[in-house]
Amino acid sequence: MKKTYVTKMPNHIGAFLKASKCFSELGINITRVSYNKAVDSHTLFIDVDGEESKLEEANERLKEIGYLSNGEENSKIILIEFRLEDKPGSVTSILELISEFNFNISYISSQENGTSYQSFKMGLYVNDANSLTKFLAQAEKLCEVKIINYNNSEKIFDNSIFYNSYANGLVKTIGLKEKREELLVNVNLAMQTLDEKGLSPYKTFDSISKFAELLAECKGDNFKPRITEHVITDKTKIILIEPNCGSNTAIIESCGERVFVDSGYACYKNEMLKIIKQLVPDFRKKKEKLIITHVDVDHCGLLNEFDEVIVSKRSAESLTAEANKDAGFRERNSLHLPYVNICKILTEYKPIDKSKLCPLWNKSTLTASIEQIGFYKVGELNFEVYEGKGGHLLGEILMIDFEHKVAFTGDVFINLTDLTKKQAEYNQYAPILMTSVDTNSTLCAKERTAFLQRLGVGEWSIFGGHGQKKVYFPQTVK
Repeated sequence: MKKTYVTKMPNHIGAFLKASKCFSELGINITRVSYNKAVDSHTLFIDVDGEESKLEEANERLKEIGYLSNGEENSKIILIEFRLEDKPGSVTSILELISEFNFNISYISSQENGTSYQSFKMGLYVNDANSLTKFLAQAEKLCEVKIINYNNSEKIFDNSIFYNSYANGLVKTIGLKEKREELLVNVNLAMQTLDEKGLSPYKTFDSISKFAELLAECKGDNFKPRITEHVITDKTKIILIEPNCGSNTAIIESCGERVFVDSGYACYKNEMLKIIKQLVPDFRKKKEKLIITHVDVDHCGLLNEFDEVIVSKRSAESLTAEANKDAGFRERNSLHLPYVNICKILTEYKPIDKSKLCPLWNKSTLTASIEQIGFYKVGELNFEVYEGKGGHLLGEILMIDFEHKVAFTGDVFINLTDLTKKQAEYNQYAPILMTSVDTNSTLCAKERTAFLQRLGVGEWSIFGGHGQKKVYFPQTVK
């Protein structure tokens, strides 16, 4: 258990030693110490980590020797960032406000960064949630305010202090002011969900913030996917579009037929359509078909831009539920629910027009890790279609053409080795955002193994949901 002690020590030699021995004798570890004699010659901030019963005993010992004032052992340090104009006196108004609320400053850090603003990080010692809430409300009138470390506060302060600040930051990053209240609700839900399960939400929230920043950074002229063309035969080619964020989109063209596989995030709709029209100038001059390997948000952003969306029967169930404003498969997992909702908001996801849905394959019961459920033909490519039991997500499909040694695997098998730097950055956040990208990681591993075991000898081209095409030889990987 972590705790911050604000000790009132006598100003003489050995004062800190006495407190240190108290903690040491009880097996309590000191993790941080902060003291500035110029600010307050008697106040020492000590962060510790130890068993709850030992911390309670330490409270009593420190009280007995007069090192704790009444009630101060329950006070906490909140680390806050103030974005101030880089000009003389800009910090004065914040310092005056801190003084007005009688908050003690345990830490200050600031440095110019070449812009017209500076970020002042301050650790404030507070022991009253209402005072902190009022302080933040007034501070936000003076400058942009962001709580950057709420972890030490535990449950003493109302969570609204955290998630209000957090939702404001997301709105500013992504530019969706009208979605603030919806984000606020889901950030609060995420906090509550993880708290009730005894899990820390802070790493997840930090990753969502960075995820939002990356989404925003890669829009417009900065949307620069890796695009490669793969010739299968004289009559067949596959164009692979790999955005920095979101799933790949593959375009299969064979003998005058065309079908797309997966479609990326909705927030990149304009950028993707511009690229698609450059790659296939006759786009939309005939019926356009899209196959979805599974119904995660990052694969389904452009569903309504196609005439026909081909999916498994189970995936159609999830998409239909979303269209009816019910929970899809991911949202039925309580741990995934708040983060999927946040992702849908940040990426501007829209449910499918149900008239476009074309569920081609259905098998009521699956007994193997992956099981053949049908076929799909594009020109000279003849795919056997397999459905997984839901290791990554229920309704997932894999397509294998054994004659031409081509496979599409969604997120059951992806090429992590050849990601770009930005793709690797994006993919490191996904497991944190979802607590796990897989519904059942053990089952998904079995599905990958079962898939690879079906591939015959020779050189295979595997197109996963993320990353470059994988050139694969049974028993060896190239």
